[in-house]
Amino acid sequence: MSQTPTSILSVGQWVDDVLGNAKFNSPAAHASAYAPSNIALSKYWGKREVNFNLPVTGSVSISLAEHGTKTGLSVIDAPQHHITLNSEEVDASQSFAIKLSQWLDRVLPNNLKLRVDTYNTVPTAAGLASSASGFAALTLATNCLMGWQLPEQQLSALARLGSGSASRSLWHGFVKWQAGEQPNGSDSVAFLLKHQWPQLRVGLLTVSSQKKAVSSREGMARTMATSALYKQWPQQANSDLTTIETAIEAGDFKTMAVTAENNAMSMHATMAAAWPPLVYWQPDSLTQMHKVWQLREQGLPLYLTMDAGPNLKLLFEAKHQSDVEAAFPEVQVIIPFG
Repeated sequence: MSQTPTSILSVGQWVDDVLGNAKFNSPAAHASAYAPSNIALSKYWGKREVNFNLPVTGSVSISLAEHGTKTGLSVIDAPQHHITLNSEEVDASQSFAIKLSQWLDRVLPNNLKLRVDTYNTVPTAAGLASSASGFAALTLATNCLMGWQLPEQQLSALARLGSGSASRSLWHGFVKWQAGEQPNGSDSVAFLLKHQWPQLRVGLLTVSSQKKAVSSREGMARTMATSALYKQWPQQANSDLTTIETAIEAGDFKTMAVTAENNAMSMHATMAAAWPPLVYWQPDSLTQMHKVWQLREQGLPLYLTMDAGPNLKLLFEAKHQSDVEAAFPEVQVIIPFG
């Protein structure tokens, strides 16, 4: 499936159309916002268009409560944006600063420069959705700073320009991102699903907090271009999304968790069939995966999912939390609906 090229100018025109006169409001002096990371239960892997970050398929995720990003913004008199990550200055030549600055320059009036102080409570670029929470927090903070007062779906679309998964990180809970059909992505937005699941637990098993060697953006492009298995992926992803959304509405944990695990394994198999092979797992990832499967064979209803990184996310219910913590003393248990 090809990735349709779209000019940066057309993206800029779309941003101008979304923001209208609001883009040129006088900014406040300071603003801040928090956004949670999210874990896709039914994943998207592959873009139908790269500049607007438009996915081939929709996806549905669960947010990670206090695990995410807090971003503070201040207007500064400087020739370029000043960016810090976890209290350390980020050089303007680094990819993190370049992506963030490009997003700001698209949405802000000409010559307005900001100090951006970002704090992640999850490892950066390690497959734990730090870019999702980062761009969502940046979008929310900019909305406050500029006084845009935009509807949530428009904010979701703006966040998506920085990171596709950021479209899902504006909310706490289950969030669905619809792929949309419009070339400019005006209908490729996310929205909160109403269902609450107080008994659901997500366990983070951090195998590595190091930055991954191949970014998700690069990995998607490689998989689409070279993996013979990719032609089956969109059909499965769409089917899994429907199954998981129905299971969420019914409170059917087993169906939701089984489908989420199978979806993740299928995505990683599709990536492994790319060339050069794309394998984000590390040896300890496999060790922990086998442990999950052995525990499940012994009767513990425990499932896993993995994004583009080596780290595992465990899915289980509150009544089994003590068993999971005993088996994995290092696990970080998240209560999404706490």
